[in-house]
Amino acid sequence: MEDTEFDDILDDWFIESLKTYKDLHVYQLEHPTQVIEWTSGKTVCVAGYSLSKNEILELRLPLKLFADENKGLCAERDFKVAHGGFSDRPVRCLKHIPGTRCVVTNDGLSSNLQVWDLGGDDCDVIRRTGSVAGRRTVSERGSRVAARLSSPPQVLHGAQSSDVQLTELNSGRALYKLETDSADPLSSLHFVSDTVFLAGCCNGSVYIGDTRTSAAPQLSPPPASSGDSDLWWTDTSAGQHPSNCRVVRLSSSGRAVVSDLRSLGGAVCQAQLDVQARCCNLDDVSVSWAPTISDCISVSGFSGVVQIYNTCGWSTELQERQPLFQHRGHVVSSQQTDDSIPVFTTAHSWHPELPRTLLSAASDGSVHVWDWVDPEQSAADSPTSRTE
Repeated sequence: MEDTEFDDILDDWFIESLKTYKDLHVYQLEHPTQVIEWTSGKTVCVAGYSLSKNEILELRLPLKLFADENKGLCAERDFKVAHGGFSDRPVRCLKHIPGTRCVVTNDGLSSNLQVWDLGGDDCDVIRRTGSVAGRRTVSERGSRVAARLSSPPQVLHGAQSSDVQLTELNSGRALYKLETDSADPLSSLHFVSDTVFLAGCCNGSVYIGDTRTSAAPQLSPPPASSGDSDLWWTDTSAGQHPSNCRVVRLSSSGRAVVSDLRSLGGAVCQAQLDVQARCCNLDDVSVSWAPTISDCISVSGFSGVVQIYNTCGWSTELQERQPLFQHRGHVVSSQQTDDSIPVFTTAHSWHPELPRTLLSAASDGSVHVWDWVDPEQSAADSPTSRTE
């Protein structure tokens, strides 16, 4: 792409962004990351995934993002490195333990976990403090991890449905093991309450287990009419009670199916998403429920964009749906040539409290934090849309 053409595209997108974003901040990592994990409302962890030595960083978000008024007067407009360390392994999965300054990681090569201390006010070094043994010594895809809000801290982890166990971090003691006859590779683990959890498998099936009992878990098969070659990713919405939770399953062909946790065999609604379907690896794609906006999900990993979809208007009939919003910043800001490797989004995450704020990272090492403007709300608020 010619420099002048690239500059024109960048200028057009910048002008467009003035209307479509409330805030947009850009940061460049030395190496790309596949993990974005909030450690507080103002700090986030990222880490490299190359086979050689990798940085683990805790970044402090720009203070300008949190200024209620006079944002232009806020001096801090950039990300800051709050704490940092090094891992001699790739970091393919990273999970913060709530209420602590501790994270656990997995390298994607085995089912074992590494335990890290993020440091404090008197120390800016992230250092490894221990490890947790998985139930498999070798894993093609690595472990998935879910952290339980408890004291002492506990993590649910596993590479396959037959490997899932709950481990107490301080002692390394196994408190619970999921007993299944199958060994389906996992795409996700999620707690939906303090004891009930959901294990999403790559083939679209879902196990619902309870750490209080050794009874067999409830198994829901893949969504109807799913292709044998499809990979599936799963997320569950937050709720005061498991009965209020919804589950979204997204396939590598772009089909999204929303189900009630109490009846995973049926679809509350579904849609064919407007994504660039490609041959995906399990670590490529991510689907997430918005934590503070009803009915919204975000999707990334099919290309360099992050898409927001409103599931409120979906029906049980499979129909093509357009995104409510698209963040194209990673693609636009990366100067592409015809023979270059396309930029794709490696990770994204909703802010736990700010409704429309997300953090996203791409394969070129770029990290963006952005607060998007709801086009439907903007249209409703427009003077031309109101009647006297």
